[in-house]
Amino acid sequence: MADESIGGRTLPTDSHTHSQWSWDAADRGSMVGSCARAVQLGLPAIAFTEHLDHTVRMNRRGELAAPPSFDVDGYLASIEYCRHRFPQLTILTGLEIGEPHWHAEAVGKVLQAGPFDRVLGSLHYLIDGNGPAQSPRLYRYRGAKAAIRDYLAEVVRLVEGSDAFAVLAHIDYPVRYWPAEAGPFNPYDFEDEFRHALRTLAASGRALEVNTRLPMDPQIVRWWYEEGGPAVTFGSDAHVPDAVARRFGAAAAVVEAIGFRPGRHPQDFWIR
Repeated sequence: MADESIGGRTLPTDSHTHSQWSWDAADRGSMVGSCARAVQLGLPAIAFTEHLDHTVRMNRRGELAAPPSFDVDGYLASIEYCRHRFPQLTILTGLEIGEPHWHAEAVGKVLQAGPFDRVLGSLHYLIDGNGPAQSPRLYRYRGAKAAIRDYLAEVVRLVEGSDAFAVLAHIDYPVRYWPAEAGPFNPYDFEDEFRHALRTLAASGRALEVNTRLPMDPQIVRWWYEEGGPAVTFGSDAHVPDAVARRFGAAAAVVEAIGFRPGRHPQDFWIR
């Protein structure tokens, strides 16, 4: 259930949502439904940052499979339909680009087909002995702490190796899969690695996403502020309409307490 206010104020823009145009939400996502939910919550704006993936991944049968191509024309037509249907809502175009530093040429071709208002860079995979692997497999074969450190080291390479995105999505992505047998996740065990990744991102002038699918530990946001991070965005990572802006009230209160403030316009980044 999403929070509906921050001390009586409007919630931030949801800058990370998926609809039927994302390959992993094709059967349950709905751009119209998510817009209706945003209006119901009183959101000022929503960004549909659909997956743009090129990394060959392991499917449920243990086989390597290429991601489907992204239908830019169909997606943009759907955006225009929703803008007409929901004139009270600012609807932003966007992409969530997986591993953009590995696929610069392919990513560039899609970006040229835009326009895209909000572009996220994300890291879902690391290269393992048998190909691209997500966190659950990495935890099994590398150990929990080594997998987190390897992930954050690759985040640094992503930031340094691609200028295709403006916002780094879910820097804490592996924490979603943190193994119970490793005990509670403690960000202080990885402070140096987090700070290095955050410092690298801050130096690039880009924003950090506070992803609320799993509440981000406030200490990570505090380190971002201390390392000179210029801005944050908020993203529910919703793949279904009911998840739009989930936990936004609590997240925005934490971010504001650390020192970030809303921008001039509702869809702007929150800044220092």
